[in-house]
Amino acid sequence: MDQADIPALLSRLASDEDAARKMAVFKLQSSINDPSFADVFISSGGLIVLRRLIMSAGGNTLAYSLQSLSRLLEVDMGWDIFEGPTAPDLVEHVVELVVTNPLVNILRGAMSILVALVSHSQSTSSGGRAPVTFGFRALKPAVAVYPQFFELVIQQLQSADHALCANALMLINALIRDAISSETNSENGKSTGSGEEWPKFIRRLQDLGLIKAVYNLMQSSALQDLAHPLLEFQSLTKVLLQRWRQVQVDVERPEHRRALKGLHLASAPNRDHVNGIGKIEELQQDAAGKRTSRRHNPEKWRRLGFETESPATEFGAAGFLGLMDLADFVRKNEDGFQKILLEQSTKPLHERCPVARSSLAVTLILYEHFDCDKSEMEDLRGYQLSEAKHQDKLFRPLLLQWSRLHTGGLNAFFKIWKSTGAEQDDFEKVSELVRILVDQVVGQASRSKDIAEAEEDLVEYEFGRLRELQMELLELSFEDQWGQHLYKVRESLNQEALTFIKEQRVRCLLEGSWFAKPAPRKNSESNNLAARRAANGTLWRYAKLSHNRRFLHYADFAMRTTHDPSLESLSEKVDLREVSSVASNVSAPANEATTDANNSTKITIYGYADPEEAQKAKDLDNIKEVPLLTLHPLNHSLASEWLDGFLMLLGQAPITADTQKLIKLVRDYGMKIRLLNVRMEATYAGPPEGAGAVPSREELNDDYWYEI
Repeated sequence: MDQADIPALLSRLASDEDAARKMAVFKLQSSINDPSFADVFISSGGLIVLRRLIMSAGGNTLAYSLQSLSRLLEVDMGWDIFEGPTAPDLVEHVVELVVTNPLVNILRGAMSILVALVSHSQSTSSGGRAPVTFGFRALKPAVAVYPQFFELVIQQLQSADHALCANALMLINALIRDAISSETNSENGKSTGSGEEWPKFIRRLQDLGLIKAVYNLMQSSALQDLAHPLLEFQSLTKVLLQRWRQVQVDVERPEHRRALKGLHLASAPNRDHVNGIGKIEELQQDAAGKRTSRRHNPEKWRRLGFETESPATEFGAAGFLGLMDLADFVRKNEDGFQKILLEQSTKPLHERCPVARSSLAVTLILYEHFDCDKSEMEDLRGYQLSEAKHQDKLFRPLLLQWSRLHTGGLNAFFKIWKSTGAEQDDFEKVSELVRILVDQVVGQASRSKDIAEAEEDLVEYEFGRLRELQMELLELSFEDQWGQHLYKVRESLNQEALTFIKEQRVRCLLEGSWFAKPAPRKNSESNNLAARRAANGTLWRYAKLSHNRRFLHYADFAMRTTHDPSLESLSEKVDLREVSSVASNVSAPANEATTDANNSTKITIYGYADPEEAQKAKDLDNIKEVPLLTLHPLNHSLASEWLDGFLMLLGQAPITADTQKLIKLVRDYGMKIRLLNVRMEATYAGPPEGAGAVPSREELNDDYWYEI
């Protein structure tokens, strides 16, 4: 629309005919977000006409009017409409529309205006008039008239209209951000930490079902349409966690004092305990039988898992967030809390799991896991820069279930403590296992994973797998810091493992074993001695390595004897110095192994047909080989032992999967033992005090020598 048409447009907007007004405001909404058009519109008195329409019109005319004002505010113009004595009436009317009007197009426009109003920073109007109020303070008088306002806004988060749903969430985000910023000290720009209003406001929204509604949205198929407000809510959740952590626990503050008192009372302080402490509090009686004073147990707070009797000071790192988490766990699991304390009271002091310290540790683990200290808009920037297939991972619905995650993590802490038989000195080790557990369960969770499933996984995660993960992470950590040194250690350990397994395999040969000896085929006309023996029923072969490891002795038997034959009774032998190669199908899968009579696995030892010629020849590839001995192992394990035993005796590398697995097992255990023997603080700490100091050369001459 051309700027020259504005007078005519204003005339139609002020018309008594509804159809004329509707058409005019319909055209207005499509042009008013042009700053040059908007400037002429405002200077021509358009705001007065637009305000009149919003206050009096209905139906589509009202919807188009609200949309026009919303688009005008989007280009940061038209804020004068909220000035003067009539401004509260306009705000109240828009709030009234949100509460009472059922039409989606009107609700969208009304909420969009409130989002802009709440989000706009404070300013002072021209002409020395009263300051214009923005933020939640602009809505307060209207909300007092319509106290159901917040409940109805949160209900719109379940709307099937995604645009309305997005506007409702943007309004909530704006209200939360304004509530937080209103507690900021204007002198230094930092949070005073003493305000009580914003926590009350946040709890009020949470009590109305805000968390559940946004959690459902974040897991729904409407994610793409709501991506920006959802990511902003996720970022604001982190900001709230930051603020609660920054608030230091102070017993002088009523809320903090009540929370601590609740912990004490929930611990059943008057219950008799089997550890001999007796009642926690006991009324003393004077000679006349009157109650005079209370005697407090000197371990009133230590029995709850604090390190001292001044619990407030121990919340330094976790702040009020840590107290909230502990109090929430105790409130929702009071019986379980008392049971844990009772169980721990029966143990020696150094074996007790400190409940309070454990809770604080889980709070900090979750805080670090979700990167709550990151700048609040990093998630949104990451969403804009990432590819579509990776955007899903930026949404962390489980963050909104903080309290339940804390409870699940704390129960996992107790379980790990009990299953490992941990003591107080092992507290940091258990904390590290819980950290790995949270990274594995929560960090690897998909967007659609339900919180109940995550809770179960935290408590039921297999401890053995957790230890494996710990070792893998520890090895990766050392790899980053000590990669070159670890490479040398691995090489050394690999040689040690190879030597160890070689000795084990050779000892199997020294011990001797029975092998099957298949009978020859019926059409065999061979006069070979071995064939004749098989034909005569010698179906077993026993083989054993000589003590000097130079000869393999063997003999054939008709029956397998109870006692293994002695080396002297084995009449035949193979000189291992004459062996040229060893062939076998042992390393092949069972279904691919060749079949030989009744046994599919065999080991064949070859030698040169003419040993003298082989010694003189430069190229052994052309020298004919002949089988010296064939063995049919009774099982795969025996086959692996004998095949790799022969190969390693001949100076060759083992080839079977069983032997390779054993070598890796020995090598990995060696590495783990070395890693576990290194203290983590020693890994990253500098040299010990005094190390590297250059000694003084006073009273020294040039007469010196080295002792090697």
